[in-house]
Amino acid sequence: MKDAGGAGTALTTGGTGDGAAGGTGARGVNDDGSARGYAPGRTLPLAVEIVRQFRRRRTMVMFGLLLALPWILVIAFKIGVRSGGPGASSLRISDLATEGGLNFAAFALSVSASFLLVVAVALFCGDTVASEAGWSSLRYLLAAPIPRDRLLRQKLVVALGYSAAAVVCLPVMALLAGTLAFGWNDVRVPGTGETIAALDVLPRFAVVIGYVLVSQLVVAALAFLLSVGTDSPLGAVGGAVGLVIVSTILQAVDALGSLREFLPTFWNTAWLDALAPEPDFGGMVKGVAVSVTYAAVLTAFAFRRFRRRDVVS
Repeated sequence: MKDAGGAGTALTTGGTGDGAAGGTGARGVNDDGSARGYAPGRTLPLAVEIVRQFRRRRTMVMFGLLLALPWILVIAFKIGVRSGGPGASSLRISDLATEGGLNFAAFALSVSASFLLVVAVALFCGDTVASEAGWSSLRYLLAAPIPRDRLLRQKLVVALGYSAAAVVCLPVMALLAGTLAFGWNDVRVPGTGETIAALDVLPRFAVVIGYVLVSQLVVAALAFLLSVGTDSPLGAVGGAVGLVIVSTILQAVDALGSLREFLPTFWNTAWLDALAPEPDFGGMVKGVAVSVTYAAVLTAFAFRRFRRRDVVS
């Protein structure tokens, strides 16, 4: 009994020592209390999260819709009856959609950027955390243990990756579909009817896609902020889409004057200036500044909110 008591004393005091028998090393615990071999940087690898999100049904459905839309538009133009040829008075972007692949891609982007792409981005960024909370799996992810900031960062990176893929795949597929259906022709500019060589417009079109992607950062950040504060993915997605609708309505109010320039959707169509004979990137620069500022602030609030969130209740 005396020996046993001594051993017990040695075990207890050894827990505070550096290398005594029965100390933290013997129990597989580091001096800071963490398990030996545990590395926070190895928890929830990006590859795992990418596969998890890719297997979601909503991912398959959304990408299927985005890839099918250009072909649906091609069919609509093929079977539709036009009132006349592309004369000098046909200066709307919809009238020039069948002029060539780039014109068709610009049309497809113009009709989808204001709503369909907004829904896609809001879905990927608003569903990522809220769905885990709704399934009651968020608490188990954090019990892995995955640091909260790392979990949020990994999910945000993957969500933005899928959002970027969604924004890029639609105009690229539209360019392919339009070229196969209407040929690779020079670009006619809406509003003036001037013609620009297709090879000159192609680099600008890449800039346009990048700008549309940046302009969607506001939607992504707001959806992500709402996602970390609710267990309802529909609420997070709907809230982000609602912001776009309200902002679009407000920018039509001329009484607001220059204040409209600070609305997150005011500069969304500034990319049309990049396809003009003399491109003007001034509006796009302002749009990037507004989008990045809003996105940075909303993302910071999302991380702050998640650090304090009770994931058990």
